[in-house]
Amino acid sequence: MSTSRSPLAVRGIIRAPGDKSISHRSLIFAAMASGPTRIRDILASADVHATAGALRAMGADIPALSDDFVVQGRGVEALHSPESALDCGNSGTTTRLIAGLVAGLAGRVARFEGDASLSRRPMRRIAAPLTQMGARVDFEGASGHDGLPMRVHGMPLSAITFVNTHASAQVKGALMLAGLASGSGVTVQEPQRSRDHSERMLIARGVQLAVSDDGVMLPPGQTLTAVDVVVPSDPSSATFFAALAALADEGELRLENVCLNPTRTGAFDVLRRMGVRIDTEEARTIGGESIGTLVVFPALLRATSIGGAEIPRCIDELPMLACVAARAVGETRITDAGELRVKESDRIRAVVENLRRLGVDAEELPDGMRIVGSQASLSGHVVTHGDHRLAMAFGILGAIPGNRITIDDPGCVSVSYPTFWRDLAQAIGPATANADQAPSPPGGPRPLVIAIDGPAASGKSSTAQWVAQLLNVHHVDSGAFYRAVTLLALGTGVAPDQWTPEAVLAQAYRITWRLTERSVLPVVDGTVQDEAMRDAPVTRQVSRVAQMAAVRHWVNDQVRAAGAATDVVVDGRDIGTAVFPTAALKVFLVADPWERARRRLIQRLGRRPNDAEIAEETEALVARDALDAAQSAPARDAITIDTTTVTQEEQVERIVALAKATRDRLRGH
Repeated sequence: MSTSRSPLAVRGIIRAPGDKSISHRSLIFAAMASGPTRIRDILASADVHATAGALRAMGADIPALSDDFVVQGRGVEALHSPESALDCGNSGTTTRLIAGLVAGLAGRVARFEGDASLSRRPMRRIAAPLTQMGARVDFEGASGHDGLPMRVHGMPLSAITFVNTHASAQVKGALMLAGLASGSGVTVQEPQRSRDHSERMLIARGVQLAVSDDGVMLPPGQTLTAVDVVVPSDPSSATFFAALAALADEGELRLENVCLNPTRTGAFDVLRRMGVRIDTEEARTIGGESIGTLVVFPALLRATSIGGAEIPRCIDELPMLACVAARAVGETRITDAGELRVKESDRIRAVVENLRRLGVDAEELPDGMRIVGSQASLSGHVVTHGDHRLAMAFGILGAIPGNRITIDDPGCVSVSYPTFWRDLAQAIGPATANADQAPSPPGGPRPLVIAIDGPAASGKSSTAQWVAQLLNVHHVDSGAFYRAVTLLALGTGVAPDQWTPEAVLAQAYRITWRLTERSVLPVVDGTVQDEAMRDAPVTRQVSRVAQMAAVRHWVNDQVRAAGAATDVVVDGRDIGTAVFPTAALKVFLVADPWERARRRLIQRLGRRPNDAEIAEETEALVARDALDAAQSAPARDAITIDTTTVTQEEQVERIVALAKATRDRLRGH
C-alpha cells in the first residue's frame, strides 16, 4: 500500500470467466465419449472456440458455445480427418491436445495452422514423443523450424514411457489423448508436478489412472464415459483481481467460484508470502476439482523469490506477479521460468522491457527476471505483442492512482477474459457506478464519454471522427462492430433470412478490437477489413443483424470494453441509452430524410445526385428508420442538433464546444 497518493479503494464481487484449461478439455473429452455431456459456464474465448472448431471439423457434434449446452458424443471412432487445415488461432492448448488425439486415430491426418505468434511456438516437444509412439509428424517451412504449419498422421501406436525434462500439462495431456484414442498404455514422468486437470477429469469419466507427484500412468484399453461439467472460474484470470486487491489501499474483493486445484494455486501462495491476506470460503469439490470463494485484502507488500517446483503452479501468472513485485519493498527474483520465453510472447523480455519503460528497476535473467519495487509513480506505453496476460497485468498496475499507463492492444484480452476491462472498472469504480458503464481509465480521472447518436445517414460516424480528432481523443464506431458481425455471417453461406442470433454470434469470437493512435477498430481474424465491411452486401444486411438483441448485447460489451482506458467519442445506436447511459455528454443528430439521402449519395457516388436518385434513397432511409425506430430514440438528457440546414463544420464546432465545457466542469477547471 502507499499513502503518498490518493487511495485506491476496491470493492465488490468478481466472477472471472470459466477456466480455460478445463474448458478445452471439457469439449475434447465430451467429443471422445459416447453419449450426451452437458457443459455449463464454459469460457467462450477465442482459444476455446478454436478447440470447438477443430473438433467440429473432425466430425464432433459441438453446438454453438453458450452458458449451457449439450455435446452428443459418438466416441473416438466417429472422428475423421478434417477436410481442410485446422485453424488453431493463437491457442497452443488446441494445437497440442488435438495433435495428440489425431496421432492416436489410425488413418486420420490433420494439418495444423495458427497465427504468427502460435506458429513460432515449439511443437517438437509433442512431436518427439508422439513419433516415438509411432505417429508421423511433419513440419513445414525452413529446416529446423518446429512450429506451425504442422501435419500429424495418425498411426497404430505403441506404449510409451516418456521422461519429460520440463513439467508440461500440455505434453502430458497430448500423450494421454494419444493413448486413449489408440488404446495404448502411456507413462509420463516429470521433474515437478504439472497441472493435473486431465487426470482429474479422466478419472471422473471412469478412466483408470495411476497418479503420483512425479507423473501419471495410463493403462492400455481405456475408454471414457460422458460426465456433465460445470466449469469453475479460471484461477489465472482471478489472479489479476487478487493482485488488484493486494495493491489497493482500502476495501476487499470477493472472487467467486474459483478453481482451487493445488496445481493451479501457486500465484495465491506467492501473494500470501508477499504479505497478502487471502481467505478461502465456501470450499467444495465438484467433478474432482476443488472450488471456493477467495476474499483478498490490501497489503504492505514485501519482495520474494519465485522458482523451482512452484514455477509450474504459477507459470501463467508470473507477468502479474512481476507487476506486483514492482510495488513491493525489496528485490524480487524469478528463476527457473525459461518456459516464459515460448508463450504467446517472450514474456521474460516483454515484461522486463515494459517495466523498464515505465520506470521500474528490472533486469532480464536467462530464465527469469529481477524486479526492485518502489512507490514511485509509473508512466509510459506498454507494448503487449498481442499477449493477453501482459495487457491485463499492466492494466492492473495502471489502475493505481498516480500511474499513467496506456496499453497498445487492450482488445487482446478477449483470448481469455473478454470482460476484463469492465470488471476492472467495477472493482475500482464508485459504489454507485452503473454496471454497464464504460470502464475508467487506469490511474486517471473518470473518462469523458461523448455519445453521438442519430438515425441512419445522419452523419454520426464522420461527425464523431472529426470531434475526436479536434479533442485529441479516441473514436469508437459501434456500427463497425455490427458490420464486422454481418460480414462474418455472410461468409457462412447461410441465407440472411435464415440467420439466428446464435448462428451469427457463433462467428463473433473471430472479432477483436485494436486501439490505434486515434481510433478503436474492430479486427476480423487479426486484420482490419474496413473496405469489406462497407461493401453493399454488408450494408444491405446490417440492419437485420442489429435487430437481434443478443447481437446488440455483444456489440455493447465490445464498445464498453473499448472505452476502457481513455476518453472516447462513441457513435451508434443505443449509445446514449443502453451502452453509456451515464455518458457526460450525449448528442442526438437529426436531419430531414431528403437531406440525409442527398448527403449519403454524395459520399457514395462522389458527385451530385439527381432528384430521382435522392427520392429512391429517401424511401430506403425511411424504411430503415422504421426498422431502427426502437434503437433511434434519443436519451432523455441528450442534446438534439438538427443538421438539415447546418454544415458539418458548424455541427462539429457546437459539439466540440459542448465537450470542452463538459470536460472542464468534470475536472474542476
